Amino acid sequence: GKRTAAAAVRIAVDLVKEGLISRDEALLRVEPAQLEKLLHRGIDPKAKLDFLGKGLPASPGAATGTVIFDSNEAEQVAKNGAKVILVRPETTPDDIHGMVASQGILTSRGGMTCHAAIVARGMGKPCIVGAESLRIDLNRKQFEVAGRTISQGEVISIDGASGQIIFGEVPLVDPELGGEFAELLGWADQTRKMGVWANADTPEDAAKAREFGAQGIGLVRTEHMFMAQDRLPVVQEMILAQAEDERRAALAKLLPMQQGDFYGILKAMEGLPVIIRLLDPPLHEFLPDEEELAIEVALLRQKGTSRELVEKESLLKVVRQLAEFNPMLGFRGVRLGIVYPEIYEMQARAIFQAAVQLKNEGVKALPKVMIPLISDPNEMSIMREPGRDRRRVLVPGRRLSGDPALERGGRRDRPAC
Repeated sequence: GKRTAAAAVRIAVDLVKEGLISRDEALLRVEPAQLEKLLHRGIDPKAKLDFLGKGLPASPGAATGTVIFDSNEAEQVAKNGAKVILVRPETTPDDIHGMVASQGILTSRGGMTCHAAIVARGMGKPCIVGAESLRIDLNRKQFEVAGRTISQGEVISIDGASGQIIFGEVPLVDPELGGEFAELLGWADQTRKMGVWANADTPEDAAKAREFGAQGIGLVRTEHMFMAQDRLPVVQEMILAQAEDERRAALAKLLPMQQGDFYGILKAMEGLPVIIRLLDPPLHEFLPDEEELAIEVALLRQKGTSRELVEKESLLKVVRQLAEFNPMLGFRGVRLGIVYPEIYEMQARAIFQAAVQLKNEGVKALPKVMIPLISDPNEMSIMREPGRDRRRVLVPGRRLSGDPALERGGRRDRPAC
């Protein structure tokens, strides 16, 4: 018979206590997905639901809120105390502040590893992606689905565990973390042979991971720290810099922010290892979407020359210059650190200054640094030599010329970063 996740856990524990099954068998009777459901709010199973459509269940949990199509508006509406569901064709790093402010995220495009899905899971927010039946019109601030039109300001609900999109507000139930839940996980700890580490990018995530028994953090993704709304302009300033001194000036602004992040994470995980990955993704991910930016430029040109037009045209040029056929294999990870060592230098300084600060306070910090996408021993040796001119070193199959523009495609008109 069908039963809730909480019921499955309680039945398994009760059967062990009655001597009908072993603890190992009880563990096998509860699916991991059932435990995950217990950690998030869900829709009241007794509620009558008005289904609108369905997408991919990208991040579990349920949420109800007002439909908002713009991240800036979502942030503002949330500040006024309203609950918001951010609806976008897809999200980019520019939307991070709207995602933070929202109860949940709904997109018409994307898969289980798209930006919205990854960020929402990291935040623990409900998210549905790839809802292809939605026809979103950002200009009119509405979407059509199943012959119905939902406008900005109307209320919808989403179930990130099933992918269901529901019209109107629905009653939600809080997770049930009773004694049976903790008891079952205790049995799992006695049986398991693997260590369990967490992914965490904020001090809050780290504290929650430790609360649930994580024995360390296996990955701190520092790029997520760069995507915060108050930092993204500084990151873009760093990317758009035409000279090293300009780039270092922007990095100097990011240093105290990064140090504060690492301080909080390492303190929350006192005595446990924390693996921190240096900046990994392609730089264009921190810039506006090329298509949307091109539309903005075209509209501004119709109004005539202006300072805003010049700035947008310059930004569009950089976005196009940084575009790559396959960003996953392109100018990112250690390759970025080799050509622009000052970026990794800033991050390393932030990590170890935070560790020293904690040591002085009597807190045992155990940071470990991951240099991403190493594919050759030469790359590792380059990164281990402070002060070396990494712009003139051997890498597999070629020699860096010293001109970063040439290294990314043989054109000298490319920006310095």
